Amino acid sequence: MAYFKYVAKDEEGNTINDLIEAKDRAIALDMLRVKNLIIISVTEQKKSSIIKKVRNKTVKSEELVIFSRQLATMVNAGIPLVQSLDILSEQLESPIFRQVVTEVRGDVEAGASLSAALEKHPKIFTLLYTNMVRAGETSGMLDEILDRLAGYLEKSNKLAGKVKSAMVYPAVVSLMAMGITLVLLLKVIPTFKEIFESLGGTLPLPTQLLINFSDMLRAYFIYCVIGLVGFIFIIGKIIQTPVGKKRFDQMKLNIPVFGPLLRKVAVARFSRTLSTLIRSGVPILGALEIVGKTSGNTVIEGAVDSARVGIREGESISAPLAKSRAFPPMVTRMITVGEESGELEKMLSKIADFYEDQVDTAVSGLTSLIEPLIIAFLGIVVGGIVIAMFLPILKIGELIG
Repeated sequence: MAYFKYVAKDEEGNTINDLIEAKDRAIALDMLRVKNLIIISVTEQKKSSIIKKVRNKTVKSEELVIFSRQLATMVNAGIPLVQSLDILSEQLESPIFRQVVTEVRGDVEAGASLSAALEKHPKIFTLLYTNMVRAGETSGMLDEILDRLAGYLEKSNKLAGKVKSAMVYPAVVSLMAMGITLVLLLKVIPTFKEIFESLGGTLPLPTQLLINFSDMLRAYFIYCVIGLVGFIFIIGKIIQTPVGKKRFDQMKLNIPVFGPLLRKVAVARFSRTLSTLIRSGVPILGALEIVGKTSGNTVIEGAVDSARVGIREGESISAPLAKSRAFPPMVTRMITVGEESGELEKMLSKIADFYEDQVDTAVSGLTSLIEPLIIAFLGIVVGGIVIAMFLPILKIGELIG
């Protein structure tokens, strides 16, 4: 089998740029025609380039959820692992994911464990995923662990989707407001300036200040853009350093309005991940290491690392977490109760459920709060510009005279 890169148009006129697997180019063309695509180009790809793409590309989380559930069902039904992977590789739509599963199948057939085969593709199968699979292989509950993984991924995706929905709306509206303001300053106000100059007279102070600002922005617009790009580039480089990233993550948790939401998301993710790992039989030290690396926040990661060190020295999990102040007191106290009662996994699951509900409530409240603020901002900025431009018109008789 070979891979062919194709460019085509669908029935709605959208351009599709993707890969297709076929024995030869003629079969690839037939497969594309069956899909009612207008073929623009089809070129065969070298195997090395495909492997490189596989190594550097991720797949959609929805595809990983479906793969995990289907593999769990097949393993539970008693189908051999190699045969299960072979079946799944044939029905996957994504060429990249299909190639990955084919490579995993080859490694398993050669004698490697499933977890070892998955570890070769860290962009797709995370540290958490491979360690849970390893725990499933060790305990003989691979099908149950895979099903649990799929459930965990679904909840994580749902949580991430809620946060994105809360962030996207204000970002889009703010960008639109900035665009409208720039158009007014760069295009509309210069036109009014010519009219006012032809009439003569003294302009009102707000109008004169706005025209001066417009002139300055037009004269130094290129430098402003270069300066903004340079500033963003420098900030990005600083954030990539360990100290810069830690301060940035701390700042994110303390931002008004958004900070509490991000903290709730971090707590929910920590609790859900640790609960899932402990329930799957992953040792507590290994589970904490995975949770820290997958937390997405260096402040949370530092607190979890402190907990690992504390456990090695005979402390409980909750004591170092409480000292870090990254977690609310309620969370650390519930973890303490879970440790003392021997039901840490259940307690963590309850914490995750509670904070996921809190995220739902926070997102709804945030949307209702941000909407009037953005409308007020637009009214003040755009309305202020319009009023400043029309003030001279109220004195048009005096200007003409």
